Amino acid sequence: MMKKCLALALLGLFFVAPLALPAAARAEVGVQKEIRVGPGETQDKIFSLGGHVVVEGDIREDVMVIGGSITVSGTVGKSVVGIGSRILVKSTAVIQEDLAALGGTLEKEAGCSIGGDTIYFQTRELGDRLFRDNGFFQGVFSLSLIPIIVVVKLVIIFLWFIAALLGASLFPKPLAHAAGEIRKHFWPVLGTGLVALLVFFTLLAFTALLSFILIGIPLAMALIAAGFAIWLFGRLAVLYFLGAAVLANSRGRAVSALGAVLMGLVVFSVAGFVPVLGFLFSLVMNAVGWGVALRTKFGSRENWFVKKPAGC
Repeated sequence: MMKKCLALALLGLFFVAPLALPAAARAEVGVQKEIRVGPGETQDKIFSLGGHVVVEGDIREDVMVIGGSITVSGTVGKSVVGIGSRILVKSTAVIQEDLAALGGTLEKEAGCSIGGDTIYFQTRELGDRLFRDNGFFQGVFSLSLIPIIVVVKLVIIFLWFIAALLGASLFPKPLAHAAGEIRKHFWPVLGTGLVALLVFFTLLAFTALLSFILIGIPLAMALIAAGFAIWLFGRLAVLYFLGAAVLANSRGRAVSALGAVLMGLVVFSVAGFVPVLGFLFSLVMNAVGWGVALRTKFGSRENWFVKKPAGC
C-alpha cells in the first residue's frame, strides 16, 4: 500500500508537466487562491500550491493540491491527490481512479463514487512510515533532525534568493530563452540532463582516481567548477520556467524576469519541503536544468543539438 501511495504522489508531481506545454492553457494552476470549477464547467486538470479547490463541474484528468483544501462534488476523470490538504468528497462526487491523501484530513460522504483505491495517511502516521526505525528511511533521518534540516533549507533558500536577484538582473534574456526551451522541449531537455549528469559523475569518479597521482586534482577542480556553473544557470532557468508558468496562468499577462525567478523559487522551495516527493521533484528539475544549460549554451541562441544548414 505504501508503494502505491508514493507512486500516486510521484505522479502528482508530474502534473507540473502541463507547464511544459505550449502557451495555450491546458490546466488551472494556482498559488494561494481559490480555484472553482462550477456546475456545467469543464477543466483539463488542476494543480494548486496552498489554494482552495472546489470541483462542482467536470475535471477531465487529475486534481493535485499541496496544502490548502479540496472539495469535490462533481466528476474527476482520473485521480485526486492531496498532500497536507483538507479533502472533502461529497455524496455526489465521482472520482474515476484513485483518491490519495498524504497528511491533512480526509472526509468522504456516503454515496460518493471512487473508481480506484482510497489511500489515506494521517500526518503522524505518514511521519512514522517515513522516518521511524522501520519506516521508509530506516531511521537515517530521525524526527529529531527535522528542525536542523528546516534551518538548513531556509539558509539555502536565502542563498538562492540572492542568486535569483543577481541572475535575473544580469542575465534576463538568456534565462528567458532557456526557460522557453524547457517549455517547448521538456522531455528532450530532461533526457539530455540525465545523460549529462551520468557523464559528469562518471568523469568525476575517474578524476578522483587520478588524484592519487596528482594530475587528477586540477582536472577534478576544473570539472567541479564547470558543473557548478551548469547547475547554477540551469537552476535559475528552471525557476524562471516554473515562475513564468504560474504567473502567466494567474495574471494572464507577461511577467518580468525577476518576478518569474522569484515566484519559481517559491514553488521550488515549497515542493522541497514535501518528504520524499520534494527530493524526487528536485532531482527531476536538476536534470532539466543541466539539460537546458547544455542544449542552449547557457541561454544563447545557438543549439549544439541542431545541425546547421550547409554553408552557414
